Amino acid sequence: MMATSKLMRAIRVSEFGGPSVLRLCDITVPSPSQNQVLIRVHACGVNPVETYIRSGSYARKPSLPYTPGTDVSGVVEAVGDRVKLFQAGDHVFTTATETGGYAEYTVASEDCVHSLPDSLNYKQGAAVGIPYFTAYRAIFHKAHAKAGETILIHGASGGVGVAACQMARALGMKVLGTAGTTEGLELVLENGAHQAFNHREEAYSSKVMEATKGQGVNVIVEMLSNVNLNNDLQMLAYGGRVMIVGSRGPIEINPRDTMAKESSIIGVALSYATAEEKAECAAVLLAGMDAGWLMPAVGKQFSLDQASQAHIDIINCTGASGKMVLTM
Repeated sequence: MMATSKLMRAIRVSEFGGPSVLRLCDITVPSPSQNQVLIRVHACGVNPVETYIRSGSYARKPSLPYTPGTDVSGVVEAVGDRVKLFQAGDHVFTTATETGGYAEYTVASEDCVHSLPDSLNYKQGAAVGIPYFTAYRAIFHKAHAKAGETILIHGASGGVGVAACQMARALGMKVLGTAGTTEGLELVLENGAHQAFNHREEAYSSKVMEATKGQGVNVIVEMLSNVNLNNDLQMLAYGGRVMIVGSRGPIEINPRDTMAKESSIIGVALSYATAEEKAECAAVLLAGMDAGWLMPAVGKQFSLDQASQAHIDIINCTGASGKMVLTM
């Protein structure tokens, strides 16, 4: 076990509010309990949900003070007495942490720790957690998508979007993606989409319909439903499903649009995944790493002391290009 007198740098939130409440502090390195793993963090993913939690506007509010961050990658420093799968020196990534990932060390429960293969670097490892688990939950656990169906991924150049493109392509779907920049469109095509469309163009939805020969798409993965949901309903095939992964406010829709095609609007929240669902997803992702189709695209990178700027950029960016990460 590690002596707990050692200090580390970590981001702490002592009050809910804007990005400026993210403060870099020196705090004690945590110790793992019996079923936990202590990880020396090399990189930590930044997710939009972390900005909502920090602002105090999210349904789930952590006790103050707290350190944000769930998706870390790094090296195992120490393990609890009952940990069987990992030992000091192992390269790992996480899907959740107990003490927060915006820190030089973090503690995670053993069932949230996964081996990081040599084929992925630490920054890529930090881009797996929430994006790939969310994409799998949306497409397969909630939309019940099948090989041969057509999927439209809105915001396909971001962390969840890239994950969804790779996964849907590998598992036999026809993949259409949208992005808002030339760089983003290229990234979408590089990561498994058969076709990519600029969602800043007014006529992009008619191009999507053309690509499906007027039939519409079976599944839509929606990152910005407060902007796109009404339009999404027009692009669905009969029995189509819109998966709500992200929204930044309300939108007015006509419920008759769902009746016309017996379509569904389904919310996705990774926090409700059962242990069995997480295990299934982990198995798919590890197989994807072995097969080579799971290859996270890393976007903007920030140092730990730039966490506030990372939170500003992830909400205000004009076009995502890969997963945003903090590096230690």
